[in-house]
Amino acid sequence: MRKILIVGGGTGGWMTAALMGKLFQGLYDVELVESEAIGTVGVGEATIPAIKKYNELVQLDEVEFMKRTQGTFKLGIQFRDWVRPGHTYVHGFGIIGQDWEWLRCHQYWLRANQRGRAKDFAKYSINTAAALANKFMHARADMADSPIGHIAHAFHFDASLYAKYLRGLAEQHGVARMEGRIVDVGVRDSGDIASVTLENGQVLEADFFIDCSGFRGLLIEQTLKTGYDDWSHWLPCDRAMAVPCARTSPLTPYTRSTARDPGWQWRIPLQHRTGNGLVYSSKHIDDDAAEKLLLANLDGKQLANPNRLRFTSGKRRKMWNRNCVALGLSAGFLEPLESTSIHLVQSAAIRLIRLLPDERTDQATIDEFNRQSDFEWERIRDFIVLHYWANQRDGDFWKYCREMELPRTLQQKIDVWRTNGRVFRENDELFNEESWIQVFLGQGIVPESYDPLVAIKSDPQIEQFLGNITATIDRCLDVMPSHDDYVRKYCPAEPVA
Repeated sequence: MRKILIVGGGTGGWMTAALMGKLFQGLYDVELVESEAIGTVGVGEATIPAIKKYNELVQLDEVEFMKRTQGTFKLGIQFRDWVRPGHTYVHGFGIIGQDWEWLRCHQYWLRANQRGRAKDFAKYSINTAAALANKFMHARADMADSPIGHIAHAFHFDASLYAKYLRGLAEQHGVARMEGRIVDVGVRDSGDIASVTLENGQVLEADFFIDCSGFRGLLIEQTLKTGYDDWSHWLPCDRAMAVPCARTSPLTPYTRSTARDPGWQWRIPLQHRTGNGLVYSSKHIDDDAAEKLLLANLDGKQLANPNRLRFTSGKRRKMWNRNCVALGLSAGFLEPLESTSIHLVQSAAIRLIRLLPDERTDQATIDEFNRQSDFEWERIRDFIVLHYWANQRDGDFWKYCREMELPRTLQQKIDVWRTNGRVFRENDELFNEESWIQVFLGQGIVPESYDPLVAIKSDPQIEQFLGNITATIDRCLDVMPSHDDYVRKYCPAEPVA
């Protein structure tokens, strides 16, 4: 194999191109074809900490990257009104308190909470406490014994500027870009893709193809007829609408998700503006009414017309089919409730590199790629579905979500948790135990009891242990700068007209 052709640009295409250009170092010819005439869907503006692995692989300079993309920092996601109106919690990144001997911190909190002796759960995590105080600083490697040594962060950025920035990196590493609209796809007798033909008649041949053509799936679906697993019975939202508004203060170090009657609204703070959007079910509100709902709940002046999207939650039945791998929206769509869109591009690109074919694409390798991809997507799906199912809201949309039959894998996790507050990370699933713990408790699923080994400690010992954690975190917050100040000093972007 000599040549790899990436079909489509945008966030997904240029993330893949920059990574391959950096790692392959001339071993393969990597080319990307895109058309300026075809608009792209920004694959998310909010990320999770796993993106730092990608940044390391492409040797991305964090300060430059954030300046060029109007970036801000992210400590977690705030969920407003998801359980019921007026209820709020934060899913923070990183650790919760600290383990005490055999058990996780939340087990001791569960017993103290049963006795009415626990503080709000958000106070036991440096990430959640700092997010709610609008504070931020990078983790200090020299403070491993302090919560400040365990701050976990991700980023908010402008997706279009991010794609532009990655394009520059990719081209520096030798990735060639072709401008043109694809009008035909050539297929070999074997069934593999052979080439794509541009509107000007130019034929681009390759040995391996990466489909980043967006929802239409030009190669993976329109050409190879791969099929699609529809998950809309678990994730009934099928529309999204995005619109920017003027930046407001303070510059919060978290993404906000607010439940609405037909779905939910996101808010992503950037240096030059705020990104907003509404994810909703067309069965419960029409597009015009959804637009009015979104625009009525902006924090600042509207800066553009809303961009409307239609989608079906789910994934391709095979993300790798023959000599083609689908990445990004070509692979499927999971709504951005937990900011996983960019991660799914990153993880699939890294997985492909680990399983990259040589002279031929053997079926065992293809099957392993698809097995790992299916597992990752299904477990992320379960995590998102949990938010919808565990609600106490009124309205037909939320009633449907509360009463729907859950995926077996999610039901099993809920059943184990409900007894003694136990949750286990299976294989390499994306969300760790801390994430599940925070969403379970945040969404109001409090276990019947706690791990029986908690009884080894007395109530005064547990109260002292938990009190030390909150007191230490409070002292850390006192020395942390505001997120506004930190961004202004660390990565100030050029003003945008």
